[in-house]
Amino acid sequence: MNNSTNSNKRGLGFYASIYRKIIIQDFKSKMSYRADFIISTFGMILTNVAGFVSFMIIFKNFPSINGWDYHHMLFLYGFSLISLTPVQCFFDNNWNLRFMVRSGDFIKYCFRPINVFFYYISEVFDVKGLGQFFFGMGTLIYAWYHIGLPVTPWIIVKLVIYIITASLFMISLMNFAAATAFWLQGSGSVMVIMFKFKDFAKYPADIFHGFFKFLFTFLIPIAFIAYYPSLAILEPDHIPLLTILSPFIGMAFFRLSYKFWMLGVKKYDFTGS
Repeated sequence: MNNSTNSNKRGLGFYASIYRKIIIQDFKSKMSYRADFIISTFGMILTNVAGFVSFMIIFKNFPSINGWDYHHMLFLYGFSLISLTPVQCFFDNNWNLRFMVRSGDFIKYCFRPINVFFYYISEVFDVKGLGQFFFGMGTLIYAWYHIGLPVTPWIIVKLVIYIITASLFMISLMNFAAATAFWLQGSGSVMVIMFKFKDFAKYPADIFHGFFKFLFTFLIPIAFIAYYPSLAILEPDHIPLLTILSPFIGMAFFRLSYKFWMLGVKKYDFTGS
């Protein structure tokens, strides 16, 4: 890329400053359409409430699912909602990538002395995703209290680390899916399918068997969006190896998705298509 040398010289402070200004402007723009913001936020909350109610209905008929009781399943559900919030709020512009590539408008991102991935992703901040975050927090706290988990500084630190870890996996999956737009005409279907997989994140991986457990752990790592990271809190005395390794796997997976996304940018810049 012709802007790679200049963008590589930019530090974290530079990008943080720009991102803060972009978010402020985007938030002001969205607040000018308050009715749309309120309706969309309310709709997202209702969607999450529906998930909450579905657990209530299931556990009225079954006391546990493969050893997971109602409150432990709610903990997993709340954990998944929180970990999915960053991809909803900060990376929502990935959904528009296929349109920008197809129309040719994406070329404008290739001629600025700034990282193309940052420039493109930072243009949209989906503030209504915060409704999902607060609902997830409420669900997590409710489940935490009823399970009787202790509250200590170390546990809170672990919770933050593993929620960030879980977020990296979903962000990476959507980066991979979105970047297929540089090669595939029907990349929208890839995005939709990959996003639908998130619905499996609220279930423990050990309810799946054989191929599906392997699929959701190693090929499409949905199990790392909630299940494995949450075990660091739920089972502190018996933490699985995959839970211990998940922060490192998450960072590597995110970097790989970023490289794949940028590979698409290079292909686009080279071909002009």
